[in-house]
Amino acid sequence: MSLRICILETDVLRPELVAQYQGYGRMFEQLFSRQPIAAEFDVYNVMNGEYPAAGERFDAYLVTGSKADSFGDDPWIQTLKAYLLKLYERGEKLLGVCFGHQLLALTLGGKAERADKGWGVGIHRYSLAAHAPWMDPQVSELTLLISHQDQVTQLPEGATVIASSDFCPNAAYHIRDQVLCFQGHPEFVHDYSRALLDARQASLGNEVYEKAVASLATEHQGDLVGEWMLRFVQQPKANA
Repeated sequence: MSLRICILETDVLRPELVAQYQGYGRMFEQLFSRQPIAAEFDVYNVMNGEYPAAGERFDAYLVTGSKADSFGDDPWIQTLKAYLLKLYERGEKLLGVCFGHQLLALTLGGKAERADKGWGVGIHRYSLAAHAPWMDPQVSELTLLISHQDQVTQLPEGATVIASSDFCPNAAYHIRDQVLCFQGHPEFVHDYSRALLDARQASLGNEVYEKAVASLATEHQGDLVGEWMLRFVQQPKANA
């Protein structure tokens, strides 16, 4: 039986990128469709106030990336935080990427803020600090496409770091068998990352931009992380 994943989309793409990439929800659908675990998806753009009907149930809820600040006071962000807290208290499985990774940390008692190290862009390499059963296939290091200037600087209580680097110490974490979050973007592809870099070149500065573009010659392990996420969802909850 297919897993049912609710994708809570927290952004809209730049107008010039919509025709090719559609949206972050669609990118995640494409990522998960390449994995050996069957899944089906419903996408709700929470920026526009879209949420599942009260009676809908899913195997997991995924919060996407966004250009918004996770610590912002926008009404839609506060509504989403309250919704996620209810899901967590109900025992639902929660997944977060970039903005979602930060927002879930904030919602559950951690801290996220503008990083003093500046923009992280291009391909980034992480050391793995833990090996859970659902992290299969196993690897010794992890590479992911990234695009962020905010970071989780304090983890929620009970969180375990999975991946880290000097630049981003809390790059991925899980909370037991219920929450799994990544700062990097497993759903990104190289061409989309290059398009974002080109759009942000002026704000990044030439040195950061050129280093990030050069890094795109390296492969990233987004598909691996996509498989880990589905294995995490598939894993029975300890209290089930």
